Amino acid sequence: MEEELLERNTDCVYFLASPLTCKKSLDVHAQVPSKPIGLSYQSAAATNKTNWPCYFYFNGLCNNRDRLLNPSLPLPRRPRWPRMDSSVPHHRTNQSKIKLIVLMGATGSGKSRLSIDIASHFRHSQIVNSDKMQLFNGLDITTNKIPLEERKGVPHFLLGEFDSIEADVAASQFRSVAGSTIVDIASLGSLPLLVGGSNTFIHALLVETFDPEEDVFAESGYPSHVLRYDCCFLWVDMTWSVLTEYLCKRVDEMLDSGMFEELAQFYDPTKAGVKFGLRKAIGVPEFDSYFRKYPPWESPKNGVVPRKDSDPIRRQAYEEAVKAIKYNTCRLAKRQIGKILRLKEAGWDLARLDATATFQALMKKKQQPPAPELEWRENWEREVVEPSLKIVKRFLEE
Repeated sequence: MEEELLERNTDCVYFLASPLTCKKSLDVHAQVPSKPIGLSYQSAAATNKTNWPCYFYFNGLCNNRDRLLNPSLPLPRRPRWPRMDSSVPHHRTNQSKIKLIVLMGATGSGKSRLSIDIASHFRHSQIVNSDKMQLFNGLDITTNKIPLEERKGVPHFLLGEFDSIEADVAASQFRSVAGSTIVDIASLGSLPLLVGGSNTFIHALLVETFDPEEDVFAESGYPSHVLRYDCCFLWVDMTWSVLTEYLCKRVDEMLDSGMFEELAQFYDPTKAGVKFGLRKAIGVPEFDSYFRKYPPWESPKNGVVPRKDSDPIRRQAYEEAVKAIKYNTCRLAKRQIGKILRLKEAGWDLARLDATATFQALMKKKQQPPAPELEWRENWEREVVEPSLKIVKRFLEE
């Protein structure tokens, strides 16, 4: 019986059907080095009949193993929509393309908040994450994943779904998995929203023709403006001075919320200095330097946080790590904005939404608690949410 089922599951139907049904889709790429990385299992199977057995299935790690071994349980059907992971242009018209809302902006600009506002207004919306670090499971505070209670029941995909935290996700892998996810969402009649600040991933996913060897954001590169989706771009932006001030304050808030404790648990002296996957997240290398001097297991047990430590040398080391996190966060934001401007110059039709007044009011509220609670919310609704809803509504009616 098992041999018969293995025969009909030569290239695991769960992966072929959808990355949503195979929880280890990116891990499969890493465990099958002979498989062409740029191809999904479906497109590879269509061109090469070689049997690529799933590493996880044959090692008893497949979450779907019981179902695969039980013929009485139905196997998932492949979506009727074509897989969109090919780099071959198809010259489709906008009428034949999937409509996709793309929310862009620097880190900390409010993309996640706006995505929930839009999804709450347009029913059956589903969100696909395009933030590199948020793809991985773990470090939810450090990577600023939107908390479950703030998602308001809106489905989120590719958010903390991958366990291989020490392996980078290639742009070609993201293009394949995110592309399949968008197709699956659209095939259900739902509206896909792509949300995140990793513009390299966004470009790789959206363009009709993708070359993984080309760095389009290099000085000599040029991003493509020919896209395989019918996109509505919303760019949440603000003045640089307001953004940097907010980002520095946000780091302090993250530390108050448990970022230091989260990183202390994550610290592994045998892997300090490793810069792959989740270990690239801002906060990890900065505090690795601190933990090498002051290992977490040697920390005082009386609950004293480092910034309040009576040891001035230890406190200074902590403050230097925090300063480095703030500096590197602002550097990241600058790079992200630079890439967004490159995409705009290449012909991407980005609708800029100015959130400056909102974040000024938000910081004022936190500095002066008696300040009106509604001021920043009113600014957000008036200057960001309402214009966004009008743009999306007009886009969907076209």
